[in-house]
Amino acid sequence: MSISNNILSLIEETPDRIIKSLAERVKAGRLGLALTQKEFAKRAGIPLPTYRRFERTGEISFRNLVMLGMILGMTEEFSALFSTQAYRSIDDILSKNKKRQRGKSNG
Repeated sequence: MSISNNILSLIEETPDRIIKSLAERVKAGRLGLALTQKEFAKRAGIPLPTYRRFERTGEISFRNLVMLGMILGMTEEFSALFSTQAYRSIDDILSKNKKRQRGKSNG
């Protein structure tokens, strides 16, 4: 992928696209396990209508999403969520390398 395509993909990301893409990946994982929506929801311990809404809209509570991840064997990915700093520019990288300056105490 070229740099311009990579930058374009970042610009095109929206919360709705991200959650819908996540729902599609979970659905693909469910189908890979050859489970119906009903079987998958039951294994995850969530109500079937909640799971159906998730596949359709991407909307789900974080707790229920973790439960789905557990069924798919994807708990490691939750541990990595927000664990590393993503840099958006060279300036971000350079500013992280500067030492933190502390203010003078008032005492």
